[in-house]
Amino acid sequence: MKRIVFAASLTLIAMSAFAQTMAPLADSVTVFGTGHANVTPDRFSFSVGVQTVSPTVEDAVAENNRRVASVIAALKKAGAQDRDIQTSQFTIYPQQDYQQGKMPRIVGYQVSNNINVRSEKVSEAGRLLGIAVAAGVNQSSGINFEVSDPARGRDEGLSAAFNDARAKASLLAKAAGRTLGPAIAITEGTQHTPPPIALGRVAAMEARVEAQDVPVESGTQQVSYTVTVTFALR
Repeated sequence: MKRIVFAASLTLIAMSAFAQTMAPLADSVTVFGTGHANVTPDRFSFSVGVQTVSPTVEDAVAENNRRVASVIAALKKAGAQDRDIQTSQFTIYPQQDYQQGKMPRIVGYQVSNNINVRSEKVSEAGRLLGIAVAAGVNQSSGINFEVSDPARGRDEGLSAAFNDARAKASLLAKAAGRTLGPAIAITEGTQHTPPPIALGRVAAMEARVEAQDVPVESGTQQVSYTVTVTFALR
């Protein structure tokens, strides 16, 4: 009989301790806050290419190689480093003539060679792109501006997210006839970073042009931060 009473006492003590632990949550409010920070990109990249067409694959490749080599040489002369230039794609497609009732006939070959150019000298983006076009580029899939350090803007964004949460909690506390106490639990949410800013595709241009800077603007990127905060109520 004593064992049963002792066990029951332990159960009551445990339930009392649990209730005391959970008690503050009954006098609290949990809210979700969002904050933003504007950061300036410090890195850019663009993808350009050369497309050539010729009756034979050998001629198409030879012409393409010559023009791509000219583009790479011009970029390096303009200050691009070896590490900044990378071949991203090389393709050969047969050009076929389709006539009803006949097998397709190869009439030529299309060769494409694309390269990616990256640099941390954001102010040089327009100049390098213009030089690439003047050197023989006739394809481009756009230009991206990026922020290299994901921690940039974090302090500002998280502070703004907490302030947003506190403002919401204050409003709810006032509506309930209570006053807001200190934060008793904070959980950081997921950081939302927008994709790199991409400018539009440049159409194919076969004619050589004089090197001109391409007008581009890096602008700023807005990074969002979220927090979930539990405040005590008085």
